[in-house]
Amino acid sequence: MGLQAILILFIIYGLIATWVSAGTIPGLMYYGLSILTPDVFLPATALLAMVVAFSIGSSWTTAGTLGVAFIGIGSGLGVPTPMTAGAILSGAYAGDKQSPLSDTTNLAAAVTNTDLYDHIRAMRNGTVLAFGLSVLLYAVLGLRAVGEIPTGRVAEIQGALAGSYDLSVLVLLPLIVTFGLALYGIPALPTLVAGVFAGAFTTIFVQGRSFTAAWTVFLDGTAPETGTALVNDLLASGGISGSAWTIAVVVAALSLGGLLERTGVLAVLAHHLATAVRGPRSLVVGTGVSAIFVNAFSAQQYMSIVVPGLTLRNLYDEYGLSSDDLSQAIESAGTPTGALFPWHAGAVYMSAVFGVGTLAYAPYYFFAFLSPLILFATTLFGGRYDGSEQADSATSSAVADD
Repeated sequence: MGLQAILILFIIYGLIATWVSAGTIPGLMYYGLSILTPDVFLPATALLAMVVAFSIGSSWTTAGTLGVAFIGIGSGLGVPTPMTAGAILSGAYAGDKQSPLSDTTNLAAAVTNTDLYDHIRAMRNGTVLAFGLSVLLYAVLGLRAVGEIPTGRVAEIQGALAGSYDLSVLVLLPLIVTFGLALYGIPALPTLVAGVFAGAFTTIFVQGRSFTAAWTVFLDGTAPETGTALVNDLLASGGISGSAWTIAVVVAALSLGGLLERTGVLAVLAHHLATAVRGPRSLVVGTGVSAIFVNAFSAQQYMSIVVPGLTLRNLYDEYGLSSDDLSQAIESAGTPTGALFPWHAGAVYMSAVFGVGTLAYAPYYFFAFLSPLILFATTLFGGRYDGSEQADSATSSAVADD
């Protein structure tokens, strides 16, 4: 069940490395830094983080690359670091959720037997609304920003990027190829492979590197020497060899899920949850709450997707709901909320990257609260399940009798 997600994870890590060497990610950083002004810093940070996370499919990579630069720029503007961190996280996780390159997005689709693009479409409206409200809140917070852009730091970063890469419009070719194929409906795995080839050929023909060097980057990652330590750290990536830890966690999560299923633990959990369910609305809300609780108790984002996804699949079938209802619920509530718990792997990573405690940035990480709240609100008060209450009641009684 998880094989395709694991293969995609391998490719994603190689793709990120090839896009760095091709100048695609450096180009996004270079042009993104050009538009920052004090008045729009926080909303612009969220928007740029969203674009980059959507482009590369990784909230962690976005936070560890562009996010580091934003923290420094925000400090020069007089913007509190927790605010900047919250804006970065909101953008990073919003883009991650909607990206066909994302490991969690692919995993949620895999464990629920949902087509990847059906899963993304199911999340789209809720994500756009939650992120849009977050950007508005950051615009209000941004009115409090004081000081001036640290032009020296921005110029240093841009100079290092421009001095190390050809940043012509051609460096965006891998991005155009990958998302053009995705929008056309080509399956995720061949789309990502095409993105890797586009990145490798851009590295060869635009950046002037050898064929061997381009594919060595795909395997071993990047370690650029731009003359600026900050930029070197921003653009360092692990390639396929750097995916080992993430792949190990995914395999362990899937294995644990399989053990829980075969030993009957998931069936028992599903049975007890079924007795509390009174229709599709309560099932979807219960799924989101379950994902948040699994996040808190397992301290792993992947478990918040795997455990509810495997536990509740049959219940969704019994209530006549589609698999993308399940995949949407677990990712809308599970993916963004992990970084709110100080002991969670995601929160530990983000705190280390930003140099600020989890409880300090949590109040400004608006997307983590709005994403599940909008899921719950649209489920409870939306009209999607209107007209089916009688059938829902009959199904609920039958499930409880069983």
